Amino acid sequence: MAGLLAGYWAHGTAGSTAAAVLLGLALAWFAVLALRLAVSDVRTRRLPNALVLPSYPVAGGLLAGAAFSAGEPGRGAGAVLGAAVLWSGFFALRLLSRAGLGFGDVKLAGLLGLYLGFLGPAQVLAGTVAAFVFGGLWGLGLILTGRGTASSTVAFGPFLLLGAAVAMLAPGLE
Repeated sequence: MAGLLAGYWAHGTAGSTAAAVLLGLALAWFAVLALRLAVSDVRTRRLPNALVLPSYPVAGGLLAGAAFSAGEPGRGAGAVLGAAVLWSGFFALRLLSRAGLGFGDVKLAGLLGLYLGFLGPAQVLAGTVAAFVFGGLWGLGLILTGRGTASSTVAFGPFLLLGAAVAMLAPGLE
């Protein structure tokens, strides 16, 4: 996403400059929100609706504005599709494993789908896989160090956020 932001900025037209500003604001929103949500989830095992739900229209509006300003409306459609796919997929996981995944994770996954879908399907897949890999490695580390068991639970929100951040910043996925 950083490469896309730089490309919009370097293009120099009014539309691309507006797209760069809007995308920069969307990234800033993500960074602040990610920090707040990760801390909240680790401390309380909650991803507050008061933070997640208002972020849908904020992030969606900024990303849609960036897409249309840059003359790339397909990115806006990709964001909506990414949100729908991740929300639906995580909702299905929630139904299958009520104790393993909280509904806050479902709502967060949809929000992250906006960001990742804006970039493309490769980022949606990469961010999702990365979240499960990071979470799995953390769980394995807890087991190996004797600080957890196979039935221990961990806050998954930080791993969702980390996976999304890695996918947004990974070179070669754009």
